Amino acid sequence: MSTINQPTAPSRLAVPELLVGIGLLACAGAVAWQTLAIPVSPLYSKVGPTVFPYLTMVGLVVLSLLLILAAFRGGWQPEEEKETPTDWKAMGFVVIGLVANLLLIRLLGFTAASVIMFVLVCYGFGSRHTLRDALTGLVLALAAYFGFARALGVNIGAGFIENQLNTAIDAIAGALGA
Repeated sequence: MSTINQPTAPSRLAVPELLVGIGLLACAGAVAWQTLAIPVSPLYSKVGPTVFPYLTMVGLVVLSLLLILAAFRGGWQPEEEKETPTDWKAMGFVVIGLVANLLLIRLLGFTAASVIMFVLVCYGFGSRHTLRDALTGLVLALAAYFGFARALGVNIGAGFIENQLNTAIDAIAGALGA
């Protein structure tokens, strides 16, 4: 049985993967630049405040280089996925959700802005259960807020909801003598 050696088609450059890889490389550069600005005291022995940012930067560099390499090899998606058209309406809802979060976080607080973002992103991904999405977003946003605010002491944007809950928690803790 004879086989015919047909030349394989040269792999084309996958531009989206290349752009994301270059963007990740730029993010790694920004992490390195900002990490160099962190003051390091000589009191730290081996692990200082710059270790994890540098590890993050190395991870970003490795991932970006792998993505750029994949882009030059034709991308990582199978051919049938490359032919799937982009759903611009769904993408629009996701982008609107992210922009709404940025614009509303200062005005409404972290929780309310996050719930709005969560509902819009869920809608963009095809969910039509707005109430369920809002309740799920509320639980996740409150868990994130109180994880940062109470456990870590980091203020990520208290609004009306957070202030009311903090007041209630402080009143309950005061009543219990904690």
